[in-house]
Amino acid sequence: MAEAVTKGIRVGVKSEYMPERSDPDRPLFFFAYHITITNEGETPQTLVSRYWHITDSVGQVEEVRGPGVVGYQPRLEKDQSFQYTSFCPLRTEFGTMKGTYQMVNDDGEMFDAEIPPFRLVTPHSVN
Repeated sequence: MAEAVTKGIRVGVKSEYMPERSDPDRPLFFFAYHITITNEGETPQTLVSRYWHITDSVGQVEEVRGPGVVGYQPRLEKDQSFQYTSFCPLRTEFGTMKGTYQMVNDDGEMFDAEIPPFRLVTPHSVN
């Protein structure tokens, strides 16, 4: 599991290949990633938006920005966690993802919590 901590917000990520949703002949390789966000700080924080930087094995980059995650803008009290699973299709057998969550506290102070880089890898790829 990849992890990063920024200003008391811990982000952990685990990815997995989904062969049942993939079609190598197209080519389309489908990956799930499981995220746990934990507030280890003293003040409540709300996740307001996300930014993803996705790179496939031939260097193609896709950037994704949007409000919240999976339809939520979770507010995390001290020691509270939020977990979700989302998905990423790639045209290559492996790639990487990284990004940030924009967090805001009750006083309106904002910062970007790091989403650590992690790999999207099919079991049979050589990288």
